[in-house]
Formats: sequence, structure tokens, C-alpha cells
Amino acid sequence: MASLTSFEGVTDAVGSDLGLSGWHTITPEHVAMFAEATNAHEWIHLDMGRARRESPFGTTVAHGYLTLSLATRFSTQVLTVETPTLGVNYGLARVRFPSALPVGSRVRARGTLKAADQVGAALRTTVELIYESEGTKKPPCVAEVISLLEPVTR
Repeated sequence: MASLTSFEGVTDAVGSDLGLSGWHTITPEHVAMFAEATNAHEWIHLDMGRARRESPFGTTVAHGYLTLSLATRFSTQVLTVETPTLGVNYGLARVRFPSALPVGSRVRARGTLKAADQVGAALRTTVELIYESEGTKKPPCVAEVISLLEPVTR
């Protein structure tokens, strides 16, 4: 994890490996809550019996967008700024889901700071997150996460 003291430190860190986030376990309860919140009740995510019988994965898997939603958790773990800052989601430059993420898996992400550009008083950052899941070779998600870091004045 990179803990930087100032906006200047962030811009100086462009191109740096920010390290790894902590592990997060994808539980059946999280998948069910995500399905409920998004009205995405597909059997591949929720029906273990059917997934064992019919799925190419042999088990239930997390929704791709559930996997992506961990980007906030992971990006705030790999990059922190000690200067009082408000982080705001700005968008995504690119997202891919190269492999499925089985329910019950532990997942984390490695971050790389790709860009940091001054936009008025704010700093627009792009952090590439490459997710890792135990026991798999392909990442379940690769995303370029764009955030605005706004200085907080007290």
C-alpha cells in the first residue's frame, strides 16, 4: 500500500506499483444481497445445485459487477493520501472480466498509479487494479479506476 503525504507525492508516484489490497471473501450472502439490490437473480450466481450440474465453472460465481464494485474498497486500500482529501468516483477507463470468480473465493487487487492530473484544485487519478483470486491464473477483473481527489479545507 502506498501512503502519500501530499498531492505532489501522488503526482511523483505516477507509474508506481501501489502494492496489494487486503483479501476479501466472496460469500453467498454477498452475492444474494447484490442480486437483490440489482434485480440480477440469474441461477449461475445463486443456484448451487444447478451451477454444479450445468455451469462450465462447476459452482456459482460472483456477478461481474459485484466483482467490479470492490474497486472502491481495493483502490482506497492501495492508495491513501495523508493530506485531508475527499475522494470522489469519476469513472472507469477500461474494465475487463478475464475469468469467473467462484463464490467462496478470496480476492484482492494489485494497484498501479497510471496517471495523476491536476484539475483545478483537485487531482484526477487513474489506478489500474488487477484482481487476484486464490488458485486461479487469470484475473477475475482488470479495471482502470478514475477518481477525483479533492483537498479538504477546515
